[in-house]
Amino acid sequence: MGDAVLASWRPGATRDAVLAFLEVAESLPLEQRVACFDNDGTLWCERPTYVQYDFFVDALKTAVLSDPGLAAVPEFAALLAGDRAAIGEMGLERIAHELTRLFEGRSPEEFTARVRDFLGRATHPTLGRPLRSNTYLPMRELIAELRARDFTVCIVTGGGTEFLRAVSQDLYGVPPENVVGSLIAYDFVPTPADGAGPALTRTARLVAGANEGPNKVTNIQTQLGRRPIFAAGNSGGDREMLEWAAAGDGPTLALVINHDDADREFDYLGTAETVPDHEAITDVAARRGWSVVSMAHDWDQVFDSSP
Repeated sequence: MGDAVLASWRPGATRDAVLAFLEVAESLPLEQRVACFDNDGTLWCERPTYVQYDFFVDALKTAVLSDPGLAAVPEFAALLAGDRAAIGEMGLERIAHELTRLFEGRSPEEFTARVRDFLGRATHPTLGRPLRSNTYLPMRELIAELRARDFTVCIVTGGGTEFLRAVSQDLYGVPPENVVGSLIAYDFVPTPADGAGPALTRTARLVAGANEGPNKVTNIQTQLGRRPIFAAGNSGGDREMLEWAAAGDGPTLALVINHDDADREFDYLGTAETVPDHEAITDVAARRGWSVVSMAHDWDQVFDSSP
């Protein structure tokens, strides 16, 4: 393999492990070549806040203009005021549920259009880059190499399925049907008397809980039906998915992204925020012998130089 492969990865043990896996995986039957990536913090920047969170706060600010009464909802009031203490006390799950209500009754197409509009204009609050440009160049290179070896590449995210499906093809070349995330239920509206045709509308109901921890593994099976031999993640919420991939037959690779680069991105431990596991995923990786990417030392470049 020439230098053009994983060009943004610096020489070292982690790059060598990835290259060795890519080489041996080419001998496997096509049906075994499945790779699953977490998204937030693994494929794009998740700090200081999640991109989906920023999208919903932006939608809230727009909604309040036409319905000022929304500002009195406690969860919304805390968000609009930037009251971190109140937000922390309420918890991410409660906040997320209320934000989801903003799109109740909307069609899937309308929600997709809103996501694309937001990512087409939003800027990262501290990096100063367009939000959609904050995907990690080395990980996009890895996806390209997996795809070149006929892998089925999937994204398994704790974020909303429909949110990521709106942009997964454009950002990563991953089709919507290969995105597994936290599912919002839809209501089917039958054809009315005027014959306008049936419709689907969003609800605020979460199907089977957030797609984190063990749910990532069960949802991979129920929604994809194929076990990955490669998985990449960056937090405790990815632990079970990494374990599942690493424990498979034949060559496997569990890859952990360590955010240790405050100069080019952020420096923080990858602990779980939505599941009761507070051990840093890098500690789990060290104990289990998984490969760990140091953003500071293993990546020559984090983002595209021209956003």
